[in-house]
Amino acid sequence: MHKTQKLTLTALFAALSYAVFTFLQIKIPIGADATSIHLGNAVVVIAALVLGGPLGGFAGALGMTIGDLLDPVYITYAPKTLICKMVIGLIVGLVAHKLGKIQDTNDKSKIFKWVLLSAVCGLFANVILDPSIGYFYKLLVLGKPAAELSFKINLMATGINAITSTIVSVFVYMGLYPILRKQNMDTLRLA
Repeated sequence: MHKTQKLTLTALFAALSYAVFTFLQIKIPIGADATSIHLGNAVVVIAALVLGGPLGGFAGALGMTIGDLLDPVYITYAPKTLICKMVIGLIVGLVAHKLGKIQDTNDKSKIFKWVLLSAVCGLFANVILDPSIGYFYKLLVLGKPAAELSFKINLMATGINAITSTIVSVFVYMGLYPILRKQNMDTLRLA
């Protein structure tokens, strides 16, 4: 795959993660703050499966960070989003491509197993990281009671996002995989 194709797909996944996060979310207000239920993380997982962890994680992180920067409610979370979504991509790429070597097999059950495991690992890391970073940030800025309330709601929302994003990303990727393989695009990743 040429650099131009990788750049194009990176931009496409960044735009898709932005659009899915921004326009297909359910905001949950927490006082003057908010969290949301969304499928942006599913796009990060799919990007990491297609492009590899570093590039896929970067694409998803870029799109969702831009979404944060353009929303007054989320603007202060942009650095956290950049870090957390990059971590999702790196873990998904590591598990799927380095450990599972999904690019080296035609066995659909093996591919499914590693895609599912990689999505679960990447999104589980986000369930731990995202609310924890938010908690310590709010503890410093708003104090313990606000941080504790926000942590519980963010943990619940992040858990729901992880479950739905795992299901969506695995089924979408498994649907795309035969097409990617046929077009020799299954070897894109820089895992």
